[in-house]
Amino acid sequence: MRNKDSRLEAIKMVVSAQDISSQEELLRELKKVGFKLTQATLSRDLKQLKVAKATNASGKYVYVLPASPLYRRVSDTHLTASAVHQAGALSVKFSGNLAVVHTLPGHASHIAYDIDNKRFEEILGTLAGDDTIILVLAEGVSSELALRRLAEVIPDIQ
Repeated sequence: MRNKDSRLEAIKMVVSAQDISSQEELLRELKKVGFKLTQATLSRDLKQLKVAKATNASGKYVYVLPASPLYRRVSDTHLTASAVHQAGALSVKFSGNLAVVHTLPGHASHIAYDIDNKRFEEILGTLAGDDTIILVLAEGVSSELALRRLAEVIPDIQ
C-alpha cells in the first residue's frame, strides 16, 4: 500500500494532466497508476488539496487545483468578458423591467458579480444561476439603455 503523500501527489498529477469531471472517473484514473482507494478517502483527499470544480473552455465542469487559473474568481470585468467570449456568445432578452442574460455553463455568477460591482442606477440587482442571469431594471429603464450599460461589462452583447 502506498503512503498518503504519494497518493496526494498522484491526485494532483491526474487532475493537472486531464479533464476529470467526477470522483468515479478520478478513482479509475488513480487505479491505473496503482492507487486503489474508497470514494470517502478520495473525498477527504480532495478537500485537503482544496480541489474545486470549474468550467473549462468548452463549458465542462472539471476538477482544478488551487494553482490553476480556472480556480480563482476573476474580478476584472474585461478578463471575465474576454474569457466568456473566447468560449462562446451571450444573449439578452427583455420583458418589462426584467432582462434574462444567457451565458455558457458556469459563467453566470462571474458576470452577475461584475454587473453588480458596477452599481448601475439602471440595474437594481442580479440573480445568477449556472448559465442564466435575471436582471431587475429600475422603473422606466428602456431595454436600449440597459443594453448600453450591460455592454460596459460584456462587450458585443446582443
